[in-house]
Amino acid sequence: MATTDMWNEAYIEAQYKKWKHDQNAVPRDWQFFFKGFDIGNKGAAKDDIADTPDAALAQSRVESLIYRYRDLGHLMACMDPLSSCPTDHPLLNLDAFGLSPDQLDTFFYTRRFSDSGRARLKDILSRLKETYCHSIGVEYMHLQDPAERRWLQERMEPVKNRPDLADKEKTMVLEKLTRTGVFERFLNSKYPGQTRFSVEGAEMVVPMLHALFNRVSEDGCSEVIMGMAHRGRLSVQTQVLQRPYEDIFKAFESCYDPADLIGAGDVKYHNGYLADIETAGGKSLRVCLLDNPSHLESVDPVVEGFARARQEKAGSDGLRQILPLLLHGDAAFAGQGIVAETLNMSQLSGFHTGGTIHMIINNQIGYTTTPENARSSRYSTDVAKMLMVPIFHVHGEDPEAALHVVNLAAAYRKQFHKDVVIDVICYRRFGHNEGDEPYFTQPRMYERIRSRAPLDRAYADRLIEEKIISPEKPEALSKATKKEMETAFDNVRGDTCTFPEPKFYPEWDGISTSYSHEKIDTAVEKSKLTAYAQKLYEVPEGFAIYDKLARVLEKRLDAVSKGKDIDWGTAEALAFASLLAQGIPVRLSGQDSGRGTFSQRHSVIRDIKNADLWVPLNHIAEDQAAYRVYDSFLSEAGVLGFEYGYAVANPGGLTLWEAQFGDFVNNAQAVIDLYIAAGEAKWRRQCGLVLLLPHGYEGLGPEHSSARPERFLQLCAHDNLQVCNPTTPAQYFHLLRRQMMRSFRKPLVILTPKSLLRHPMAVSEIKDLTSGGFSEILDDPETVKNPERVVFCSGKIFYELVKNRSESARDKIAIIRMEQFYPFPEQLLEQVISRYK
Repeated sequence: MATTDMWNEAYIEAQYKKWKHDQNAVPRDWQFFFKGFDIGNKGAAKDDIADTPDAALAQSRVESLIYRYRDLGHLMACMDPLSSCPTDHPLLNLDAFGLSPDQLDTFFYTRRFSDSGRARLKDILSRLKETYCHSIGVEYMHLQDPAERRWLQERMEPVKNRPDLADKEKTMVLEKLTRTGVFERFLNSKYPGQTRFSVEGAEMVVPMLHALFNRVSEDGCSEVIMGMAHRGRLSVQTQVLQRPYEDIFKAFESCYDPADLIGAGDVKYHNGYLADIETAGGKSLRVCLLDNPSHLESVDPVVEGFARARQEKAGSDGLRQILPLLLHGDAAFAGQGIVAETLNMSQLSGFHTGGTIHMIINNQIGYTTTPENARSSRYSTDVAKMLMVPIFHVHGEDPEAALHVVNLAAAYRKQFHKDVVIDVICYRRFGHNEGDEPYFTQPRMYERIRSRAPLDRAYADRLIEEKIISPEKPEALSKATKKEMETAFDNVRGDTCTFPEPKFYPEWDGISTSYSHEKIDTAVEKSKLTAYAQKLYEVPEGFAIYDKLARVLEKRLDAVSKGKDIDWGTAEALAFASLLAQGIPVRLSGQDSGRGTFSQRHSVIRDIKNADLWVPLNHIAEDQAAYRVYDSFLSEAGVLGFEYGYAVANPGGLTLWEAQFGDFVNNAQAVIDLYIAAGEAKWRRQCGLVLLLPHGYEGLGPEHSSARPERFLQLCAHDNLQVCNPTTPAQYFHLLRRQMMRSFRKPLVILTPKSLLRHPMAVSEIKDLTSGGFSEILDDPETVKNPERVVFCSGKIFYELVKNRSESARDKIAIIRMEQFYPFPEQLLEQVISRYK
């Protein structure tokens, strides 16, 4: 149906006459419109609403007005603490709909907009403005599901987007604001000029988080996985997660005994924290704030992966029990591409988490960059419209509105299992950090900020005026809070303090932090491998499999049965099967990982007649663990970040990410540098993630040739990574199993082959899988006596050298393969070399 403000009277009258004569003579949308119009008229007094074409035209214009306020009312909302409130907008004025002030006392039908079903135009307009143009601006009419739109309307319009808070709730808000304000001012007085990325100007985020946690815990949530940047992080930890003040003051005092320190550490506003808190309703809620580097928004996919692993552990009710929560900055949310990559995960089967609540601390500036230079869109949140989810913009100094939005967001996520966005429009009281001078670049903005009282004091004055608290209450609360901090401050000042041992999940208990070159026996009995192969390469009765694929599977089963010519795909499948049978889950994702970029895997088999799927690895044994394989969306940074978070949350499972070609891994360089390579040194976070990176020059050009092993080796230090290049299927088999058989967890980078996947020499025998384990160095399989030269190599070059040696009869050359580059197997290398001295 066309927008009603573009209709003309003659057209309306013609359509109305047609409908009166024959209802089917007009389109269905017009039928519904005129039917509702006539039904309404039957119950109305003739002097209230006239039954004429003119009245129908006016009614249609009012319908358009209601729709547009729902759609664009946010353009006139009073959401910015630093600006005067807009009083009109050309798209929302009466004349934009062909209406005039003379019609303000005229009655119109309101259908589901008001309880009475009809109202004067001035009352309709007043209700629309109160609902959509007050302290909350809502964007939701872009949602394609009418049920979602109606659900939101039913919760916003009856209360005009402003339900009354009980006095107890208002007092709670004041308490949280006061404690936050006192904490920030205390840090400023004790540690002037030290960087802390104060939350001042955005203090409302603290009571909003309290309200959110109270609400979701009542809805059955038991755990929140949280990511946020530096702004306000210390206040969130102390005021929301109840971290002891001593922990924070110790970080400012730098009073640790160096002997107690482990790893390189990180700045105080990057570290995470795990807390078990009690909500206002008496519920226990675990909140895990993940560690975060300086690279803004990079933690987003990590939170999603971590939450997904925790949800799967929780079982069928995991989506309700585990909530991912992300706090963003306005400039970063619009500017960082990883945000869009993370949003794109929202409804994908391998990556969804039942809806993430996004809260944007919108201080209307990015360091010194103004919004007009930071984005091309009106709002920093516009990128989230791709998900068809509601976006709530809220005045950062209106507590009642802010808490209403939090409850709406939590209820929407619970109802529809989708993301939801809260845009808290506030400001930054100081510069980017406490040592920055904002007057250099934003003098007018900071003049306005300087004139504003801290929110805790302004809100206290308001509650005193409303006679909810006594005039003495705010000062008493401030003094009591400051006394707590002074006591904590005295406890740490001047003494050598103990480095606080961070609490983390019990799944990591008993896992060692030290690397060992000790060879692990990862062999599997032949009878088991034969049984696994039988399960791997059979399909259900009646399942129509592609002929060419059937031949591949038959060949692989035959290889295992005969005990020779086992290729890479078969060895990998057997490794996965053996782990699954031991109760160790396996998760593999990447572009085309189900089939494998080079058609080497075939983890997922499709029925060519009805497209049904069969995943043999989930049918190995009765009590096996789950095998989860996903063709990822076309992203490296987002997916690798997700898998890193998943692996950190799930040390008991084998988690793998596969690049389509190893060359593309540099699209995720930030995740590799900041998390995979440095997470243990900075935050004591081990991770057993495996990276499968197809590597090798095979004539496919400069971007399909190299996984850049030299870059990974540059990142290696203090046994933080494992970098391997196995040259046989058996070595690959043992390497995968070794990753889960060891007592520690270290990221494993595997340079996987391309041409070797089908190379006639790159095969293994069953006996290579039923004995021993992974060898970090492989000596020459030929006996070379008194060699003239010893050549060290790695990967497919070994087979080229062997071929050349054979063809040239140069039998005095020994060829040794380096299967592991790092941690470097120095002692083993000395043993191998000694044989040739």
